[in-house]
Amino acid sequence: MAARNKRRRPMSEINVVPYIDVMLVLLVIFMITAPLLNLGVEVELPEADAEPLETQQSEEPLVLTVLKNGDLYLNAGGDLDGTTSGLIDGETLVMTVSAIVRRNPEIQVLVGGDQAVGYGEVYNAMVLLQRAGVTKVGLMSDPAESLEGAGGG
Repeated sequence: MAARNKRRRPMSEINVVPYIDVMLVLLVIFMITAPLLNLGVEVELPEADAEPLETQQSEEPLVLTVLKNGDLYLNAGGDLDGTTSGLIDGETLVMTVSAIVRRNPEIQVLVGGDQAVGYGEVYNAMVLLQRAGVTKVGLMSDPAESLEGAGGG
């Protein structure tokens, strides 16, 4: 009977094994899904011998990419209105960009078009940006390899 009346002392140690199991499962999930998250779009920019634009260090520019097939991809960074890069249609582009421009009228907007895309597709993208209230647009290009054959002489 003396053993029954004896009180147990509370355990002062935390069992961390279940927490380690959960952490390892989450680690595996993140390791599998991280390569699947493609944050950019493959595009072959034209080469040009142009001076780079001065950028504001504090904010990322808004980048609209036009692919060969005419698809539009918007990359608004991760913190602007919850948008990241993704395929977007014209009306959604106008609504999203106009909301971003209303919040930050000084945001830098860049258009990157594949070299194989027609002038009309890039022009239509710029018209959509104009409808959204963007007043200044920059065009993206890769730096030219050399000046030979670039015209002149």
